[in-house]
Amino acid sequence: MASPPAVSDHHTARSAALIAGGGGVAAALVVLGLIGNPVVAGAFLATGLVVAGTLVAIRRLFPATRGKPAEPDWSVARALASASPDAVAITDRAGRLICANDRYEELFAGFPTPPGLPIDDNGVDRLSGAGRAAWRDGTAQVERLLARGTPLAAFVERAGQAEDLLVWRFRGAEGLDMAASVEGLIVGPTGDRLGSAGIMTVLIGPEGRIRSANRVFRARAMGQDDGAASGRDFARFLITDDHGQVRFEREGLNGVPLRVLQIPFLEGDDAPMLVALLDEEANVATPAIGGNATAHVRSLVSLMPFGMALVDRDGRFIQMNDAFARAAQVDPHAPPLYPGDLLVREDKGVVADAIRRFANGATHSTDLAVRLKDHPDEPVALSIAGARGLGEAAVLLSLKDNGEETRLKREVAQATKMQAVGQLAGGVAHDFNNILTAIIGHCDLMLMRHTPGDSDYDDIQQIRANSNRAASLTRQLLAFSRQQTLRPQVLQLPDVISEVSNLLKRLLGETVTLTVKHGRSLGAVRADPGQLEQVVVNLAVNARDAMMAKGGGGILSIQTKGVSAAQVRHMGNDILPIADYVALEIADTGTGIPPEILPKIFEPFFTTKEVGKGTGLGLSTVYGIVKQSGGYIFADNNKGGAGTTFTIFLPVHTATAAPEPVRPPVVVKEKASDLWGTGTILLVEDEDMVRAIAERALVRQGYTVLTAEHGEAALEVLARNDRPDLLISDVMMPIMDGPTMVRKARERYPDLPILFMSGYAEETLRKSIDLDNVQFLAKPFSVQQLAEAARTVLASK
Repeated sequence: MASPPAVSDHHTARSAALIAGGGGVAAALVVLGLIGNPVVAGAFLATGLVVAGTLVAIRRLFPATRGKPAEPDWSVARALASASPDAVAITDRAGRLICANDRYEELFAGFPTPPGLPIDDNGVDRLSGAGRAAWRDGTAQVERLLARGTPLAAFVERAGQAEDLLVWRFRGAEGLDMAASVEGLIVGPTGDRLGSAGIMTVLIGPEGRIRSANRVFRARAMGQDDGAASGRDFARFLITDDHGQVRFEREGLNGVPLRVLQIPFLEGDDAPMLVALLDEEANVATPAIGGNATAHVRSLVSLMPFGMALVDRDGRFIQMNDAFARAAQVDPHAPPLYPGDLLVREDKGVVADAIRRFANGATHSTDLAVRLKDHPDEPVALSIAGARGLGEAAVLLSLKDNGEETRLKREVAQATKMQAVGQLAGGVAHDFNNILTAIIGHCDLMLMRHTPGDSDYDDIQQIRANSNRAASLTRQLLAFSRQQTLRPQVLQLPDVISEVSNLLKRLLGETVTLTVKHGRSLGAVRADPGQLEQVVVNLAVNARDAMMAKGGGGILSIQTKGVSAAQVRHMGNDILPIADYVALEIADTGTGIPPEILPKIFEPFFTTKEVGKGTGLGLSTVYGIVKQSGGYIFADNNKGGAGTTFTIFLPVHTATAAPEPVRPPVVVKEKASDLWGTGTILLVEDEDMVRAIAERALVRQGYTVLTAEHGEAALEVLARNDRPDLLISDVMMPIMDGPTMVRKARERYPDLPILFMSGYAEETLRKSIDLDNVQFLAKPFSVQQLAEAARTVLASK
């Protein structure tokens, strides 16, 4: 069908052609009447006809595009929505309903526009919030909605080429559907068949009130099978005698004892509970409806949505439902003979004893943590209860797969251990830095008394070199414990990879192929570029060693890509917070990491390399740098065991304000210059050996040095003496730490310059120390570095 604007343009073009042609005829007649020359008149007529033809041709070749744009064709979207089993609707930015499928019309009795749907009281508010969240984050969902008695879960997703549409999907909520299904089974014919076998069933809400009960229960508990039990307190129908036996309150203490079986078929504190009541004696008359008891019991077991199995008095399986088979990871059509056949050897005896005890009449129930032989590292929960009145079945088994819970506990335990080890590593590194400061300082003082060629000069140089090597190890420990000094910058991750690519090619050798791929529209990250280069180099070297160990070379792939908050939400990672990230993937084709070693690879001093070929600090340093940069790192073996992939997630930096530049350290390199100075310096250090070497170094440079072993002693020295020119202090000290002492000292001398010495990270200390005009000197330091630092601070006054 043609659109109205095209018809209008066609008429306009035809009118213009008629006017042009008519104008040409009129001009020809006028010329012929005035001058009487038919040749000139014919020329005017031909010109008019040519103009008219040209206008028609132009309009046909170039049709006008004015007018309203054509409406989108939603037929494809409607066809796709109709093919979905879910109720689907699409709305635009203005909140208008674009289209919906038949399931949507059936569910909501028409085409109401989301979120204004006929749902429970607070459902509209929750659905509105999900819509706002989907516009913001891309996706959102709402659990446990109730629409006209139907339990639902809603999923909202932003869509469209311009991301100007919302797709609303509604499907049955699993837990509510299951509860509703069980409720319907109890009050329907299935409940009557169970009643004919002497099984009374009740569905109880989390508050202890009855939601539904079958006819036999209503007849026994209320005296009439058509009584209204819904909403009544379940406990009020039962009494307990002195021996702990349960009876109906209506029948009194002379009534038939009952066996009460609680069946938690849904997880959660607010989930309903299915209760089955059986007579302890077999001569209780129940309303007979006909049928075989054993067949009904098996039907009930097969209908249960949780793992359940029946075992006879000899300990053999009679029946297991599909949920039990899935949890046990066995074929339901070819089940094992005994429950012990599912378990590891150590757990078989315990389970067999429990089954034997309950088969012989033990009451109550028990829960056991057992290990399946196919997955011995992931315990599962096995519930065992005695069963009476169920025909040949004597024991009821219920199996719950808690592998996910076990995995989460293992990850939390690993994270806690890593944090504790990090704190220990940081403390060890700090104390070790004090020792190295004293060793390096004494070496420097001895070198001042020796010249190259002396017998002791080379030995002193060797001691000093080994001390510097030990200092690099402490820096790695500080990196792991996230206490090293970082110089973060706002940068693009591909730029860092480009800077280090040439170095990687030399490190990997000719047998390893390096491939680099960058994603589009990557956000900026805030990190220390030098430390990120160290991360890439460490991971690349480990990958090279793994590929060499496999025999020959391989491929090292480095890839960067953006990961949106919506993608993180779909990943379902319990550790990674929902935010926008830039991901760095480093994958190799090496030997992979054994599963039993994978949780330990980031621990300090853990290595699988030969003795002397690794310190075990490479990956722990990587872990510390990534965590201190606010990121996350994960290691996974590739499918098929072909290598390992390390994935680093760094949060996208959002510049809310210009970051305060981090001042460089006082000393960046040693200089062979005249470091002589004058003035009085107050030196505060709790370590005697560090205080002694620092005092000697400063005195040799011409300074007058006052010393104190902690903050309180330093304040006493200040009170007894005149104002010093410089205060040099350790940060962490007993009795009174350095920052507290400096605040009190500046109450008396506000402009007193301060030089802090510490083995911890400067950036961390600056965040915790809110003081102006403060400089830092990292431990361990040499005599010359201390002298340069003191002179630089005094010169900047």
